[in-house]
Amino acid sequence: MATLLLKKSYRHKDLEEIKFQDLWDSHGVFTTMRVIGKPFKILFFKEHLDKLFRSLKIYNIHKKNIKKNILYLINENLNRKKTYNHLFRIAVNNKIISISLRKKLIPKSKFSLKLINYKRIDPEYKNLKYKKILNFLKKIDTTKFDIALYKNKKILESGTSNLLFIKKNKIYSPISNFYKGTTLNFFLKKIKILKKNILINSLKTYDEIIIIGSGKGVASVYSVYNSSWKRKSFKYYRVLLKIYLQAISKCPRYNG
Repeated sequence: MATLLLKKSYRHKDLEEIKFQDLWDSHGVFTTMRVIGKPFKILFFKEHLDKLFRSLKIYNIHKKNIKKNILYLINENLNRKKTYNHLFRIAVNNKIISISLRKKLIPKSKFSLKLINYKRIDPEYKNLKYKKILNFLKKIDTTKFDIALYKNKKILESGTSNLLFIKKNKIYSPISNFYKGTTLNFFLKKIKILKKNILINSLKTYDEIIIIGSGKGVASVYSVYNSSWKRKSFKYYRVLLKIYLQAISKCPRYNG
């Protein structure tokens, strides 16, 4: 797991800094945003915050001044004179806002997935019930591996990101029981992505598996560790990477 370069917690009621709590497994939600460049940009910033605030309302923890307080903490803790290629996490429960910063790790060329029979709790939301997944991730080198969650023989998502599957020049995403991340929503507006149940026993029919998300960006999967599947092509990885890099180049400097 990555080393946290910044970790702070604050009380909602007065924004007083307290001892850091990561908030994992508490009743709450989080978002992780990619911070890039100098002065820094935050990729898909509005979309991340909009999703965070919607989830807070659903979880009945939408506190007064929450948006104002989050913007204040970003301004206080990110340095416009520093060059970033980092991931900034905001986690919120009923009493606390916690923030952290870590370097963005670059996936290796033979990046692989390990199948894990598990479905996240309340998977449609980026909630904090993540300790079981974190326990899996602690056991692997996350520059070389991620876990691919599945249930009832259907692949859902990775431990950190969304998954796309390519077959016969068509791009597929699982149908349900996963979190539709901000990066996936971005690509849904750019390219045609079909919904399909991705069965483990059908993996061999797919040419590419691509991971997309704030942490991984766009990454091509080389193999699925406990399966016979191996990458057959880079074609759509290159297409999606080009679109993603264009989004980074067009992303405005942060001026919140």
